[in-house]
Amino acid sequence: MSSSSYLSVKALTKYIKRKFDADPHLRDVYVTGELSNVKIHSSGHIYFTLKDDSSRIAATMFRGQASKLTFKPEEGMKVFIRGDVNVYEASGAYQLYAQTMEPDGIGGLFVAFNQLKERLQKEGLFNPDFKQPIPQYPQTIGVLTATTGAAIRDICTTINRRYPQAEILIYPTLVQGAGAAPKITENIYLANHQALCDVLIVGRGGGSIEDLWAFNEEMVARAIFESRIPIISAVGHETDTTIADFVADLRAPTPTAAAELAVPNQQELYQQLLHKQSMMHQMMTSRLNFERTRLTKLQNSYPLATPERLYRPFIEKLAQMDTALQNATKLYVLNQKSKLQTIDGQMKLYSPQHKLASAKQQLVHQQEKINRLMQQQLAQSKVTFTNQLRMLEALNPLSLMSKGFSVAYKDKNVVKSVHELQQNDIVNVTFQDGYAEAKIVKTHVQKEGEF
Repeated sequence: MSSSSYLSVKALTKYIKRKFDADPHLRDVYVTGELSNVKIHSSGHIYFTLKDDSSRIAATMFRGQASKLTFKPEEGMKVFIRGDVNVYEASGAYQLYAQTMEPDGIGGLFVAFNQLKERLQKEGLFNPDFKQPIPQYPQTIGVLTATTGAAIRDICTTINRRYPQAEILIYPTLVQGAGAAPKITENIYLANHQALCDVLIVGRGGGSIEDLWAFNEEMVARAIFESRIPIISAVGHETDTTIADFVADLRAPTPTAAAELAVPNQQELYQQLLHKQSMMHQMMTSRLNFERTRLTKLQNSYPLATPERLYRPFIEKLAQMDTALQNATKLYVLNQKSKLQTIDGQMKLYSPQHKLASAKQQLVHQQEKINRLMQQQLAQSKVTFTNQLRMLEALNPLSLMSKGFSVAYKDKNVVKSVHELQQNDIVNVTFQDGYAEAKIVKTHVQKEGEF
């Protein structure tokens, strides 16, 4: 056999693929099995293996079909799948291309309901600690529901009948279909933003699980949980339970019941007021009778019959205390005066004026002392001066010269000895009344014993 007789892998694969395409039984197959190796790709495609006790087949659900699933495929889940079987040429393997998928035994919506319920419960959205109290006497009630259904009529009728004082603010809301969940969410956020309502009723009338499904959407559940306004859920009938019922602050079995839970019954309030009024009247009558009896008893009592005896001891005590107070006041004033005088004396003693006067007196005393000392010193100086003057007078050469003595000068020096003179020296002889120049003719030295 020549090589041209051999088929390529690609040709063989295409041949097999055409067989699969041509087989009408493989174009629309219904198969059940257990999910395994479930991988939800970021693109939205779901890759998994469908298996039973003895066989397995690779399967794929593309994003277009996967986005329609109401539940999340999980490992080990038994499912019903409708699709077609074909060959994936790249790997040469055949696989199941799923168009629809339903959980085995229970519906997909129920699975989705349980999955979301379990997840939100783990996050704490159903925790009673987060439930807000419903105001007892609301002034404005917001109603989120369709304006064409029976629910809005039942709610408004019930509120107006029970508590017409309340104002009803209706938020027209689509409650069924693909756009219902976004609209419900939008109106919840709108009501919170406006902050006009004291309580919100969110709901609709009865229907199938598909009709009520908007209230099982996660976005609605989170909007209810985040609402600052208390929310009463009123979805379907009493047997219908939605995720919104678990998250809401209060669940009402029906829209009518929600209206009854939102407002008090004015007739009941009126009856309660009458009952309390009657009770208060009885209590006041009983209390008045009791107080009258007590007053009569007190008026007839001995102390009140002679009331002056009640306060007589107090008057005496008051008089004693007044006397003691006056004495104490006088003593206090005297003590304070004494202290004041002492302080005043100390202040005068240490006052600047006193110190200044003392300093002035010391200054006068010192000045007087200085004057006396100066006068004594002056007198002593005068005596000394007089004595010295007399001594100077006694020693004055002129005084001696007046007695006939003269002084000889040689070269302006006083001649004190004959030895200082020589023959022919010119000397100046000073007298009391003048001088004369003289020429030394002869000198003679005085000998001992010679006069």
